[in-house]
Amino acid sequence: MLFSRPLRHAAQGVAALAVAAGSVGVAHYDKSVQVSVDGRPTTVHVFGSTVGDVLDKQDIAVGAHDVVVPAVGSAVSDGDHISVRYGRKLTVTVDGVTREYWTTATTVDAALKDLGIRADGAVLSASRSQPLGRGGLAMSVTMPKRVTVTADGRTRTVTSVAPKVDGVLAELDLTKGARDILAPGLQTPVDDGMKIVLKRVTVKKVKTTESIAYDTVKKKDDSLYVGQTRVVTSGKAGKKAVTREITYVDGKRSKTKVLSSTTVSRPTTAVVRVGTKQVASSGGSGGSGGAINLARADMWDRIAECESSGNWSINTGNGYYGGLQFSISSWNYNGGDDFASRPDLASRAEQITVANRYYEKAGLSPWGCAHAA
Repeated sequence: MLFSRPLRHAAQGVAALAVAAGSVGVAHYDKSVQVSVDGRPTTVHVFGSTVGDVLDKQDIAVGAHDVVVPAVGSAVSDGDHISVRYGRKLTVTVDGVTREYWTTATTVDAALKDLGIRADGAVLSASRSQPLGRGGLAMSVTMPKRVTVTADGRTRTVTSVAPKVDGVLAELDLTKGARDILAPGLQTPVDDGMKIVLKRVTVKKVKTTESIAYDTVKKKDDSLYVGQTRVVTSGKAGKKAVTREITYVDGKRSKTKVLSSTTVSRPTTAVVRVGTKQVASSGGSGGSGGAINLARADMWDRIAECESSGNWSINTGNGYYGGLQFSISSWNYNGGDDFASRPDLASRAEQITVANRYYEKAGLSPWGCAHAA
């Protein structure tokens, strides 16, 4: 088909106009958008109409805990800024209590501040500057606590960040011995205001030699008057070797345990004859044979109080015996051997009887305490 010159020029104009119009349309749909992912910006050109279109074009997937500004469904215009911050799961155990958080912070320090977790002076299991990846992080926080520790005679209050009691002791250079008593135990979590008491326990073995008391066997003897006694066999204490375990807590004796007891020598049982013969009533000032004579008993008690403080069985080792301080010779001379080998082994009644015999011969002159009569 042939066109006239004016018509051909018109057609060419229409075609040129169409091309120009197409160029304007393309320019209208192509947008320049800045996309920032966790603070790292990138400029992209897209033809989409929403934020979601831009993210899809860039293969940026977002989840429930991620933050996108403006929202995914928002319209996008040329020159817009889109911010994407990924959510990270942070598991924090503070003094033994564990909680889970979601944060868009990219470092441990920023996350703690973002979540309002106070950690001033605390000990962290992760560095504050450690990056927080998309995989999240589990960490522990030990807060400083005031603790009172009593040990080795000293009580002190300290601030500790140790999670358990053993850590507090380590901070103070204290070591618990195998026998020492600690309350609470080494693995007890530390609480603010806790009181820790460490008691030192020492154990010593002590060996001693001790006496074994002897028994006394009394045998009735009708040849002796009532009140009279005669030693047949003198008693003798035995000996034993004893080993004891003595426990001391903070230097004070706590308990004693006998580990062994071995007899070194056995005791000798004392045998004493005890009179059963009834005493015949006697008056006057004398006596004979083995008869008991208690005449002047009050006087002899007063003299005995002066001579021996009234101790009828005293043996001071000075050669004088009993309550009235007889010598052996004067005792035997006046028939004291009717009753016992020594005055201190005889009864009060027997000593008074011998004193009355002596009195009949010499009055009170043998006694230095005659004035007490």
